[in-house]
Amino acid sequence: MSFELLATDGAARRGRLTTPHGTVETPTFMPVGTQASVKAMQMRDVAATGAEVVLGNTYHLMLRPGAERVARFGGLHAFSGWNKTILTDSGGFQVMSLASLRKIDDDGVTFASHVDGSKHRLTPESAVDIQLKLGSDIQMQLDECVALPASPEAVARSVTLSLAWAARARDAFTATAPAGRLQFGIVQGGTDAAERARSAAGLIDIGFDGYAVGGLAVGEPQAEMFATLDHTVPHLPADAPHYLMGVGTPADLIGAVARGIDMFDCVMPSRAGRHGTAYTAQGRLNLKNAKWADDLEPLDPTSDCPAARDYSKAYLHHLVRVGEPLAATLLTWANIDYYQRLMRTLRDAIAAGTFTAIAAELSATWPPTPAAEPA
Repeated sequence: MSFELLATDGAARRGRLTTPHGTVETPTFMPVGTQASVKAMQMRDVAATGAEVVLGNTYHLMLRPGAERVARFGGLHAFSGWNKTILTDSGGFQVMSLASLRKIDDDGVTFASHVDGSKHRLTPESAVDIQLKLGSDIQMQLDECVALPASPEAVARSVTLSLAWAARARDAFTATAPAGRLQFGIVQGGTDAAERARSAAGLIDIGFDGYAVGGLAVGEPQAEMFATLDHTVPHLPADAPHYLMGVGTPADLIGAVARGIDMFDCVMPSRAGRHGTAYTAQGRLNLKNAKWADDLEPLDPTSDCPAARDYSKAYLHHLVRVGEPLAATLLTWANIDYYQRLMRTLRDAIAAGTFTAIAAELSATWPPTPAAEPA
């Protein structure tokens, strides 16, 4: 068994996932390394934050530099210098977002590259093959993710198609994947409780190593996202990891852990860092603001991360205002470190049976967000 459930506190879960490149303590947050790089960061510094998984993007990597080239280089681990676990998405979300550049049929999806307009095709089987060439430890099935809001008919069609693709993806994976590699199915269904239940039941019948909740974090209110988790997660197997794709703010993470989610990814900490925003134990700080110009206190006095501990808010404000690239590096580093500290705090609280109290304390710093920001 690749996943071990170590403790629970209410619906919150403390677990451990084993992959060919090590163990992953859950709940966990995965920094996004879209193009074999966590933007503005060196992989050694990403690892130093305590991150145990990074996410790579199949769509972008199949276009540039190409899955075959990455395979010749020894896979994403050797290519990028990351020797821990890598999860790759299927490319489906990016392809589905190219509304004017793609065509879906029962067999797969044909799309035009956003880079040069060249034509490409993804099927459940080819998505498996590409991810195997990339060498990821955990790969996702190809699915159809509908934009919300969507009609009940569109949501139902998406679930039916995604389940058909899931069965094909699983067959292709089990026939070709090396021992130890993992594949997750993706629960779709919009915000429709019955469709979410149908999707989860179909995926369980197929049988995957883990189960993701997809199709959220696309701008819906946080309360709607949490309500969808409330009627989806109870349908997922307790002995498998639960992954909420593309989420989110610290408040999102705390609320989703409380509902039984084990794994997260989001561009938010790195994107915010590149735009002058820091996530700290004191809350969200906009370093563009003039109020920090004379503040010589460290960015986050509670942090052991060099980026948050060793540089003043005044200096970081200066770097942001003058457009120095170092600002993006330091703030991204500090943000990823904060997200990792948050996950460690939640893991420890679940193990100690104090999750409810710790979550309430953290939520005072991170009040509910009005809408889930897109990934």
